[in-house]
Amino acid sequence: MVLTGNTILITGGGSGIGRGLAEAFHALGNQVIIAGRRKEMLEETTAANPGMRSFPVDLLDAAALRAFAAQTAAEFPALNVLINNAGIMRPENLLAQPADLAGAEAMIATNLLAPIRLTAALLPRLQRQPHSAIINVSSGLAFLPLALTPTYCATKAAIHSYTQSLRYQLQDTKIEVLELIPPYVATHLMDRNANDPRAMPLERFIAEAMDILKRQPAQAEICVENVKRLRFAAESGQYDATFRAMNDYR
Repeated sequence: MVLTGNTILITGGGSGIGRGLAEAFHALGNQVIIAGRRKEMLEETTAANPGMRSFPVDLLDAAALRAFAAQTAAEFPALNVLINNAGIMRPENLLAQPADLAGAEAMIATNLLAPIRLTAALLPRLQRQPHSAIINVSSGLAFLPLALTPTYCATKAAIHSYTQSLRYQLQDTKIEVLELIPPYVATHLMDRNANDPRAMPLERFIAEAMDILKRQPAQAEICVENVKRLRFAAESGQYDATFRAMNDYR
């Protein structure tokens, strides 16, 4: 992926990994557009980064997402990079679920359906650019789940699978398809994450991920060292032991 001279749309760009990526790409001179549901956080991010643009959008609303994609493509005709980053993570007790499953359905809509819908809506625009890229943000939990968050992990496993298929189908186009695979990072994705000493500091994660992109621009999967234990648990023969160690932790 070319790291400069792009027009980049990042969902969930007002906080956490999304904001970290937005600021890193903005610092490299790219035009960055951030989108998400929390207008105040988007505005806070753009205020701290002059020249960055933001648009509030309800990622759960399919019609609103299509309209947003059309508006963004029209206003930014040079748009050539889509980073599907927005996500929500909630703990679930599968033995005591509410009848409506609204929480699980919101995670599926945000973490899986929104990236699929936005990719489909913007693919014609990306195909017309001299070079373009789609980066889907999955998780180390796509490869070894945290039992406390089953639906979240399932959506990330699905994003990994979708990304592989998308990459294969687009292999003869000018669109690169990358997967960013974060480890446990200190963000506010769940309440306890931000201050957990076991979590990788956000600044260090962003710096290492951007360094991989700079050194290995054709790398299909962006894996920092901290996530390799999860990403390659099955290949290393350590899946069962790692699963137990992570899920039996108290």
